[in-house]
Amino acid sequence: MDNDDETLGSAVPEPGAGMDRDPEDWVTGDEPMTAAQRSYLDTLAREAGEEIPANISKAEASKHIDRLQKKSGRVSGGDVAGGKRPR
Repeated sequence: MDNDDETLGSAVPEPGAGMDRDPEDWVTGDEPMTAAQRSYLDTLAREAGEEIPANISKAEASKHIDRLQKKSGRVSGGDVAGGKRPR
């Protein structure tokens, strides 16, 4: 397929598509965490008074971020629905 024909998304609405996928199932989940994950995780860990290894994977970082967001009440993107992150 040439780039002019390539599309992103779906012709059929898929509410929450990919939002419930386990980070362990991510194709790049075993790669080192991103700079954005590292920065946000550092902020969350400091607020929680926790230390987390700095050499974790994207999947591990995501799990820590989810856990620490729940612990702190922080939610990334969207409104809080019943105290939980919208999915």
